[in-house]
Amino acid sequence: MPTVNACGLNRHWTTPVDVIWGPTTVTIGGGRPVVVQSMTNTATADAEASYRQTAELAEAGSELVRLTVNTPDAARAVVTIREKLDAAGIHVPLVGDFHYNGHKLLTEIPECADCLSKYRINPGNVGKGTKAEENFAMMIEVAKRTGAAVRIGVNGGSLDQALLARLMDENRQSEHPESPQAVLREALVRSAVESAEAAQSLGLPANRLVLSCKVSEVQELIALYRTLSRRTKAALHLGLTEAGIGSKGIVASTAALAVLLEEGIGDTIRVSLTPAPGASRTEEVIVAQEILQSMELRSFTPLVTSCPGCGRTSSDLFQRLAQETQQFLRARAPEWRRIAPGSEAMKVAVMGCIVNGPGESRQADIGVSLPGSGESPVAPVYIRGEKAGVLKGADIAKQFQDIIEKFVRENYAKQGS
Repeated sequence: MPTVNACGLNRHWTTPVDVIWGPTTVTIGGGRPVVVQSMTNTATADAEASYRQTAELAEAGSELVRLTVNTPDAARAVVTIREKLDAAGIHVPLVGDFHYNGHKLLTEIPECADCLSKYRINPGNVGKGTKAEENFAMMIEVAKRTGAAVRIGVNGGSLDQALLARLMDENRQSEHPESPQAVLREALVRSAVESAEAAQSLGLPANRLVLSCKVSEVQELIALYRTLSRRTKAALHLGLTEAGIGSKGIVASTAALAVLLEEGIGDTIRVSLTPAPGASRTEEVIVAQEILQSMELRSFTPLVTSCPGCGRTSSDLFQRLAQETQQFLRARAPEWRRIAPGSEAMKVAVMGCIVNGPGESRQADIGVSLPGSGESPVAPVYIRGEKAGVLKGADIAKQFQDIIEKFVRENYAKQGS
């Protein structure tokens, strides 16, 4: 049954899942806004580095942060990371990512289990045969005790090979065999759905389960989730499992996620970008937010509308102004979210000449239209359609930022802020 969210977009109804830590409750599914999450790439055993990156991701707007938990040292570090976050007033829920030895880590280091709000379990990496069933059951029992949510996260690169082999054999014997790709898709979906059913048979409530089926190809991901959404009412986590680096990763993630979100499929997303050497991990948070904001599903940070430039804009002034303005908005957004709710939906325009500039600027909450080549060397500023003055001189960027700050405080700030 589809539901309609605040933006008017039809969404597949899924069972809502609350992921909780202290005063923070993040609800996934049930028609709630799509949740943005991310994952650290520090060695979790390095508690200080992992704390700093988790805090940075949370400050950027990641509503859930996942950590690799692969060794006893990493599991013990989770406790320290959680303590440091709480001491800093950062109550973002943490997700533990478990492969191969999660059953041991969760049972042998129970304090780690208690510090995590959600466990990611990959059914392809819990063991083989009856051992897999035992290990899976152990993890579910821990989740029942701690109240943690569970994501059953199936990956194309680590699919249960016994299940895939069985389905391939059945397909070969069928009178109307499917393509190998279709059988692989069925194996991925069945692994997720059957694992969720197994978790429920062990006593984990449906409102504590999230499912995902991740692959690296755009069209295959779309086909997978269309099938998965028809086969389950569980909340769904979206994302390409390896999106890639730079523009390739951004474009591929956007192409896949936008199609599914437009169809009402997906309750939480991660954009799994390969970061450039030395680049901030927060890029994946920003891209996820901008996908949702561009689709008018959520608002996170005021975004700049700017023109591409043409022969009329011989100066790079408007390009630098657009960049500096967006950087300013992103830097101020965390505080504005606290003191000026609603400002995240503010529209800002930086235009490069007088052809479309004044019109676009008037349509924004705040806009500036710079002169182009040979035009009058003044830049009119418009506030909600009305001309509010002109900018001149070498410090136009600072002047414009001051106007934006004043506008936010006069129009969005809470009383007493």
